Amino acid sequence: MKIQLSEVLTGKRTVALGGHVRPDGDCTGSSLGLYIYLKEQYPHIETDLYLEEIPKEYHILRRTGEIKHQIAAGKQYDLFICLDCGDAGRLGFSAPLFEQAAETLCIDHHVSNEAFADNNYIVPDASSTSELVFGLLDYEKISLPTAEALYMGIAHDTGVFQYPCTSPETMEAAAALMRKGIDGSNIIDKTYYEKTYVQNQILGRALLESILILNKKCIVSSVSKREMEFYGAGPSDLEGIVSQLRQTKGTEVALFMYELDTQQFKISLRSKGQVDVSVIAKYFGGGGHERAAGFTMNGSCHDVINNVGRQIELQLQTINTQVDAVC
Repeated sequence: MKIQLSEVLTGKRTVALGGHVRPDGDCTGSSLGLYIYLKEQYPHIETDLYLEEIPKEYHILRRTGEIKHQIAAGKQYDLFICLDCGDAGRLGFSAPLFEQAAETLCIDHHVSNEAFADNNYIVPDASSTSELVFGLLDYEKISLPTAEALYMGIAHDTGVFQYPCTSPETMEAAAALMRKGIDGSNIIDKTYYEKTYVQNQILGRALLESILILNKKCIVSSVSKREMEFYGAGPSDLEGIVSQLRQTKGTEVALFMYELDTQQFKISLRSKGQVDVSVIAKYFGGGGHERAAGFTMNGSCHDVINNVGRQIELQLQTINTQVDAVC
């Protein structure tokens, strides 16, 4: 059920916004877009935005310097709005503010979201949380900075409008944001396509070291902590690798992992449609969408491949059984 932002904000004097750990384009875009809108349209409300460090390229957006990366002792809010976050545990360092807030609201599009806030606006069919935020705002009051942030979020979570989640409504929202005067091409080039030398190096290594499993239906690649240190790369430098792997002809699923700590891996899954990777991610304590999901797992690289590969194999077997039955 769609919410009315003005009603949610009635009587609120302090509002905090937060997104998931390791913020991506949609998390950053939706959070920053709503933050700027509230600062401009509700100046009487004290509004703060809490996110982990965002990728350097996202700093082309306005007011990124106002993002808070730690919480002050004893700080409490009348309302905490979490965006693009499937569960409270994914809020990371800002989770205590969510727990202590007088009221909470979640705006999200993850199918795995189980409506954990007091109020929830969850639309799994939406392309992005940024598209949902756009729909909640008064269009006439959307400024250029807000439009830029929301456009980036929509562009990132749709793979620049090429993923199946891109609906006519998505394109209409993007067009409306462009009419605000944004430079859409520059936003996409600078935050999505443009890569540093280090990013290209580690992407090249990930592609070179990739392997095919499950009768070549799944492509797998990994980057160790030691390799990241060698290249001087951080998690944000690995953005886009799993999507590039997914493009491999003949595969149905791409699995990319990188080492957060010794034998602790962040796993990203992408599917071309036959395999519902959100089911697999949820099985291992994560979440996401049918075609894009992720989670964290402890163990060796081989443990991850064996365990996750088995869940992918089960879905592929089910599909093959269904095909055989039809034939």
